Amino acid sequence: MDNNPRSAIWLRIAVVYFSVGVLIGVGMGASGDHTLAPAHAHVNLLGWVSMGLFALVAHAWPATTEGKLATIHLWLYNLALPVMLASLAAKLYGHHQFDPPLGIASTLVALAALLFAIQVWRTVER
Repeated sequence: MDNNPRSAIWLRIAVVYFSVGVLIGVGMGASGDHTLAPAHAHVNLLGWVSMGLFALVAHAWPATTEGKLATIHLWLYNLALPVMLASLAAKLYGHHQFDPPLGIASTLVALAALLFAIQVWRTVER
């Protein structure tokens, strides 16, 4: 039993991204259209894998989920990532008007990842 609600939040969201990644992969395989391959990779790596790792770190080191930095990380990552992925998918289909939101959302995802790294660095024993 996990006593850390943030660990459970990260894991549940990760599983949603895992499911989306699988569905995109199946859709690409069935149609033979692999236009979304880069988006598929980002869904799996930034959604399923990264969030799964956030969950494992939160479970192993609950202190990494405490404080403002951890709260900002949770919200920023989860608000920016879907925008980034949707913008990337649109761009891959030739809708270049999504370049600005893609750039902004990608930067915010990177910032959220940096916040996670800072939080881990500050709280995990050396």
